[in-house]
Amino acid sequence: MIRRLYDWTMGLAAGPHALWALAVVAFVESSVFPIPPDVLMIPMILARRERAFLIAAVATAASVAGGMLGYAIGYGFMDTVGQPILEFYGKADKFDELAARFNEMGGWAVLVAGVTPFPYKVITIFSGATQLSLPLFIGVSVLARALRFFVVAGLLWKFGAPIRDFIERWLGPLFTAFVVLLIGGFYALRYL
Repeated sequence: MIRRLYDWTMGLAAGPHALWALAVVAFVESSVFPIPPDVLMIPMILARRERAFLIAAVATAASVAGGMLGYAIGYGFMDTVGQPILEFYGKADKFDELAARFNEMGGWAVLVAGVTPFPYKVITIFSGATQLSLPLFIGVSVLARALRFFVVAGLLWKFGAPIRDFIERWLGPLFTAFVVLLIGGFYALRYL
């Protein structure tokens, strides 16, 4: 099933409404869809390199808007669905502790999920469920998603098709290493 979704998504990249398709995929990927927008972005940019930054901007805006939908899902269904389940299992108090810890570092979690291969949708929904500050969530989402999509667009714009394998294979691990080093640096400054 995932392979069919992937093939369908790749077919959208070649279509006349590819930019709209990218917006839809980026929007729904931020809350429910399993295929990342990069799958559409890469062939779209390779086909029209002069539109690389427009494509990245569309992906960023739609992804952040979809992230707000994910936030709303977490926020709206935690009380009606999540809380009764936690109470049934006697874990309601544990969620409050987890929510408080998450909200202390929630901006970092959004940043990590926004730029790394970690599913962004998980953090968007969890951010709403824990009621992470909405302005913080939106601000960090814009930063993280723009960083991710504009780096991909910039590399493809500058180097074209030869950089595609590098992006698909190494960009996720490099973003992850960058975030780990960034957080490690802040940790070192704070505690050492």
